[in-house]
Amino acid sequence: MHSIELLLDGPADARVRAQWAALSDAGLPSQADHASSSNSPHVTLLARRGIDGTADPALTELLDRLLPLPVVLGAPLVFGHGRGHVLVRSIVATRALLDLQAEVHAIVGGEDDVTHSSPGLWVPHVTLASRLDAEAVGRALAAVEAFEDEEAREAPEDARAPAQAGSLVSGRRWDPSVRTIVVLGR
Repeated sequence: MHSIELLLDGPADARVRAQWAALSDAGLPSQADHASSSNSPHVTLLARRGIDGTADPALTELLDRLLPLPVVLGAPLVFGHGRGHVLVRSIVATRALLDLQAEVHAIVGGEDDVTHSSPGLWVPHVTLASRLDAEAVGRALAAVEAFEDEEAREAPEDARAPAQAGSLVSGRRWDPSVRTIVVLGR
């Protein structure tokens, strides 16, 4: 799928990558398993079978104007069923983030969104692992919980809440047909 995505700032990116590593260390599927240079923690704003570059200048202007955007990494969530479960870290949906996502859709236009990326149906998140069966979901949730427990033990008391905070700092368009990332803003 083609997509418009937002990237996390350095500390939030590192926190997600540490969760990827915790899943890998537990012998579970993880986004860390994908060696592509395009693989980085991101929030997908729009996904479609095709997105051409005609909206890139308007998207760049929008993202340059609105980013960075503060976000909070929320609770783990599980999407899917059967062997197709996906473990994600939710992003707390703020009015500013929902408005940004709706503006991106308005700029790109069209109606062929992947259903879960349409405004009103979209759940902001960062993917941790995919292709999990039911048994692996339980183990993955336990690995993420153990990671958070360890992180909480190591953090000073006054630093625990901000560890969940971060910012969305830049945008990109992923074109899988030519395996290319186009930077959009910041």
